[in-house]
Amino acid sequence: MAHPSRTVRIRKTVPHREPIAIIDIGSNSVRLVVYAGAPRTPTIIFNEKILAGLGASLAETGRLAPDAQERALAAMRRFKLLIGQMKVRRTWVVATAAARDAKNGEAFLDRIRALGFEPEVISGEMEGVLAGEGVLSGIPEAEGIIGDLGGGSLELAEVGGGKVRRSVSLPLGVLRIGEPDKKAETRVAATLRKALDETGLGSRGRGRPFYMVGGSWRALARLDLIATDYPLPITHQYAMAPSRPEELRKTIRLLDKADPKSIPTLTASRIPTLPAAKLVLSAIADELQPSELIVSSFGIREGLLYHRLSGKERLLDPLLEAAREAGRGLSRFGEHGDLLDAWIAPIFDDPPHHARLRLAACLLADVAWQAHPDFRAERGLEMALHGNWVGVDAPGRVMIAQALWANFGGGRSLPDKRVAALCSEAELERAALWGLAMRLGQRLSGGLAASLARSRLSCGKGILRLCLPKGEEALYGETVDRRFRRLAAALGNKTEVTTF
Repeated sequence: MAHPSRTVRIRKTVPHREPIAIIDIGSNSVRLVVYAGAPRTPTIIFNEKILAGLGASLAETGRLAPDAQERALAAMRRFKLLIGQMKVRRTWVVATAAARDAKNGEAFLDRIRALGFEPEVISGEMEGVLAGEGVLSGIPEAEGIIGDLGGGSLELAEVGGGKVRRSVSLPLGVLRIGEPDKKAETRVAATLRKALDETGLGSRGRGRPFYMVGGSWRALARLDLIATDYPLPITHQYAMAPSRPEELRKTIRLLDKADPKSIPTLTASRIPTLPAAKLVLSAIADELQPSELIVSSFGIREGLLYHRLSGKERLLDPLLEAAREAGRGLSRFGEHGDLLDAWIAPIFDDPPHHARLRLAACLLADVAWQAHPDFRAERGLEMALHGNWVGVDAPGRVMIAQALWANFGGGRSLPDKRVAALCSEAELERAALWGLAMRLGQRLSGGLAASLARSRLSCGKGILRLCLPKGEEALYGETVDRRFRRLAAALGNKTEVTTF
C-alpha cells in the first residue's frame, strides 16, 4: 500500500524583527517597554520604569507636582537616548489619568513634546478598552469583568467572545485613595456601587470571573502565592479565591513592620500602595461576588499592540505562536513542531484543549539541545514552567513540562511532586506519553523533518505500528528500537514495524 507524503500546514508568520516601543506615562510610574518578534506574541527585550508619582498630589491640589514632573522628564530624556540606540522603528507615547485630569497636564505634555515625543492622552473609556484588549491578548477565552487599577484611576470593562463590550473609568487609583480609613472605605464602596449600577456591569459581572490588571494587584497576588505556599510562582492567570482579599488583610498589616528586602518579590515603592489596592479589590469582591479572581500580566500596553492587529492576527493562539517562535529560534535544523505533532497525533485521542498543549510541547521539542545532555530535561522543564507564556494556566504549564521532561529523557515522573500535584494523575500520564512519542520521533528523524514526513506512527488493536518507506529501513536503529518499545510498553501495546 502506497503512503502519500505527509502534508502539514505550517504557519508562515513573518515576524517584525525591528523593535517597537511604548512609553506609558502613568499616575505612579513612567515606563518604557521595547518589544520585538512576532506581532501576535512580541517579546519584551527591554523594560524599565521610574516611579515619578505624577498623580500623588492630584487629589489634594489637582495639579502635577513640580518634583514629580522633573523625575518624569528625566526618565523621558533617558528613554529617548535608549530607543535611538536600540534603533526602534516606532514609538508610541501614551498618557493616562494623571496627565488627563491635572490642571497643568497639558503644560506638562508640552514639555514632553519639546523632547521630540508625540504623547497621546488616552481617555478613561479608551483606557478601559485597551486594558480589556490586553487581557484578551493574554487570555483569549476571558469572559467576565476586567479591572485595571493604576495610580490615578480604576478602569472596569466587560470582556467576552473575544471583544470588549463596555468600559468605565473611576477616580479610584491607589494614589488618589491614599491611606485607607473608614471614610475612604465608604467612598470607594459608594463610587463603585454607583458605577456598577449605572453601567450595568454589576449585574453583568456578578458571579463571573474578575480579571485583575495593574502592578499593585499583581503584588497582592504575589503575597497570596507566598501565603498559600503555591508551588508555581507565576502570577499570570493565577486564580485567587474571592475570599482571599480578606485573608490578605493580616499579611498586608504585617508589611508595616517588614523589611522590604526580606520579600524579594516586592519592591519598597510598591508596598505603600497595597492597602489601597486591597481596599478596592475587597470592595469589588463584595459587590460582584466573582467566581474567581484571575491575574493578568497583560494590560494597556499589550492592549495597544493587540488593538493594532488585523482580525486574522488576533485569532492566532498566543501560546502556540510564542512556542513556535521559541522553537524556531532554538531548534537545530529548523522548527518542525507542527509536523512532529501531526506524526504522534494518530496514537492519541486528545480533546481540543489537550491537543493544543500537546502541539505547544511539540513546538518546543528541540529547545534544549544546546544544554549538556545530562541537563536537557531540566532545561525543558524550566522553560515550560517558568517561560513567559500567556494563554495557558498553571495545570497547562505542568502538562507541557511533563511532556518535555519525558521528551528530553527525564522519565515519566516530574521531580517536584508539589508542582506535579497541580495536575491530575491522568493528565500527567497523558503528557508523559506525549513526551515518549516525541522522543521517538526526534530520534527516528535525527531532529529533521524529512523522515517524519515519509513515515507513519499508528496504534490499534493493541499494536503500536511504525511504517517506514522501503529503502529507509536502516533508520530503525538500536536506539530507535529502544524508544519504540518503551513507548509501546507505556501504552500497553505490542510493536510492529512495516514498510511500504
